[in-house]
Amino acid sequence: MSDQPLTAGGLRGAIDLTALRNQPPAAAATPASARPAAAAGSSGQAGVAGRTGVVVEGTDTNFQEIANASVGVPMLLILWAAQIPESRDYLDTVVAVAGSYDGRFQVVSVDVEQNPTLLRAFQVQSVPVTMGLIQGQPVPMFAGIQPEHALRPVLDEFLGLAVQHGVTGRVDLGASAQPAEGAELEEQLPPLHQEAYDAIERGDLEGAATAYQQALKQNPADADAELGLAQVGLLQRTDGADLQSARAAAAEHPTDVAAQSLVADLDVLGGHVEDAFLRLIDLVRATAGEEREQAKNHLLQLFAVVGSHDERVRKARTSLMSALF
Repeated sequence: MSDQPLTAGGLRGAIDLTALRNQPPAAAATPASARPAAAAGSSGQAGVAGRTGVVVEGTDTNFQEIANASVGVPMLLILWAAQIPESRDYLDTVVAVAGSYDGRFQVVSVDVEQNPTLLRAFQVQSVPVTMGLIQGQPVPMFAGIQPEHALRPVLDEFLGLAVQHGVTGRVDLGASAQPAEGAELEEQLPPLHQEAYDAIERGDLEGAATAYQQALKQNPADADAELGLAQVGLLQRTDGADLQSARAAAAEHPTDVAAQSLVADLDVLGGHVEDAFLRLIDLVRATAGEEREQAKNHLLQLFAVVGSHDERVRKARTSLMSALF
């Protein structure tokens, strides 16, 4: 996912998570509430807070729970050390950037000095290290400090990979309350949402779409169902598509709405969100009548996939209005 592979920057060889399976579950005690990384000045241990809060603290004892939670929500691991201030500053930068993604992933802060099992498992030789976690599987990214403008494309690609694997849950950025004692880490999904998730897991995209449509019929204000339906629609439209062939067709037919829309879909799926938006905005400018309306509506569908609070969506909406008027 980056020109700076994880194994070259600060890790050696494969990542061994075996030791984590033998750790006692963190749920044996009441988990502490998640703290924003910028405010976490001490090295106290905090339990994972599931889907709440933009950042949680990853520890030797709760990491297996975090891995389990990544089945529903993408996790971004930042391995840092208190004795290296630059690594902590980088963590703060990542948390700030994560706030603009409308809860599409959760940052997991791991102070490797305080967590020797994770230090060994990830074979950390230098910090910071950035990596993802999707469905319990590590996703290599890069080692070292990256500026914000270089970080965003990698995050977009990471989220595109998460969508491909059906991991489309979000964290509640406004929730920071401590869970009640004995509460489960993973909140129970509404029945139709669970039905949709299960359908995605078995590759039944039509079944997932139907479940989300039923959820919206019951509650038209169900934002999670609306988001899920948009993301499933993206997966349906791109199922079996060949990127190289799609790009060739789009280049040959620059005002063909179907050809341009397919490439835009594939770009969003691959994390190239701004490229997708720009392609369709240019198409709106180049077309008229029914074709223009089709291009606009497809762009609105992609806005729903990315999330209305995403900064890139806000900018693209402004550009769309300029193109229309």
